[in-house]
Amino acid sequence: MPLPLIDLLWRDHPDAPTGGQRGPRARVTTGAVVEAATRLADADGLAGVTVRRLAAELGVSTMSVYTHVNNRDDLLVLMADAAHQRTDRAPYGRAGWRTRVRRVAEANLALLQQHPWLVDVADDRTALGPGTIAKYDHELAALAPLGLDDATWDAALTFVLDFVRASARALRPQPRAGEMAEHWPEWSPRLASYLGEDHPLARRVGGAAGEAMGGPGSPSLAWDFGLARVLDGLDALAPRG
Repeated sequence: MPLPLIDLLWRDHPDAPTGGQRGPRARVTTGAVVEAATRLADADGLAGVTVRRLAAELGVSTMSVYTHVNNRDDLLVLMADAAHQRTDRAPYGRAGWRTRVRRVAEANLALLQQHPWLVDVADDRTALGPGTIAKYDHELAALAPLGLDDATWDAALTFVLDFVRASARALRPQPRAGEMAEHWPEWSPRLASYLGEDHPLARRVGGAAGEAMGGPGSPSLAWDFGLARVLDGLDALAPRG
């Protein structure tokens, strides 16, 4: 039987239990299972991560997969923690807190764009993993110059990461985006004629925004605007004088 999730996450730690397994050595390792599952998720999203496909990818039986992970939910936690382990943690040097936080936001966006399925892994148990804790520790250091109390420090980082997560969802490629961009010059005036004098604020503001963005929305512009507002919000917590 596989180990409890907490021990699976810390399986490479010197103090981790071995599970007391006897008999012939397994053909694949737990790490190999996680890596294979990550490849499937990167290619086809979380829907592509099934035990059957994973077993085929590894060349083992489906039951062999279950000797490494307790269930699919645990596997997703292991995958997320492994991805977090690989997040860039370059030193901040003498950079100010705004530059540091921007780097944290950009690194997380890059991670979520490299592994889009991470946006859909909402499991608090990922916080138990070594990769997630190392990432958390590094990101907390970005906010250290603000001199916050510990609870506010944690909340401020959550504020940043929640913004990034929402932005990553919006920035994911949309299947009909090309069609909207192609037809917007034609559809925009027709929409205005349908609206007439109804919904004057939506007509005026939406029309101006649509003209500026060349469509009904721009996730990249929303990212730039939103990140600037996040930094402005944190600035209210910055020491004065």
